[in-house]
Amino acid sequence: MLSCSFTGHRQIKKEHLGHLPDFIFRAIEYAYAKGCRRFMTGGAIGFDTFAAREIIKFRMIHPDAALVLVLPCEDQSDHWSSRHRDTYDYTLSQADEVIYMEQAYTPQCMKKRNRYIADRADILISYISKEYSGAAQTVRMASGTCNEIYNLYPAIEKKLALG
Repeated sequence: MLSCSFTGHRQIKKEHLGHLPDFIFRAIEYAYAKGCRRFMTGGAIGFDTFAAREIIKFRMIHPDAALVLVLPCEDQSDHWSSRHRDTYDYTLSQADEVIYMEQAYTPQCMKKRNRYIADRADILISYISKEYSGAAQTVRMASGTCNEIYNLYPAIEKKLALG
């Protein structure tokens, strides 16, 4: 079964907020048309959460699409705000599969999560504006094995520039 992975920054550019869900949904449609049925995301605040929400919506139309949360550790949300934790708990409740890299936080758990997502991606959809991030690291990890890698950030920037 083919897989599409999502990776991106926790901080979403304010001007992108209104456009990002549509770009993600269209990326999911594209990956689905290419044969992807497993859609993996890392469960972090920001882009991962946007991707998970769009996968959940997409699943209403295509129930054979699966949301797979690949999480660095079981206590990932312990220090998050109640609003972010509520969103996280909802996403967890909607996941078809949850994979934890570690039981508790370790210095390596984020990199393990990124490696897992990268190694299993046939298509990788990212939201990257800087090359010194965990998301950029995930894209670099996937560059040798992934069939297709797309970055939504420049596409949204282009759309905004064109008006």
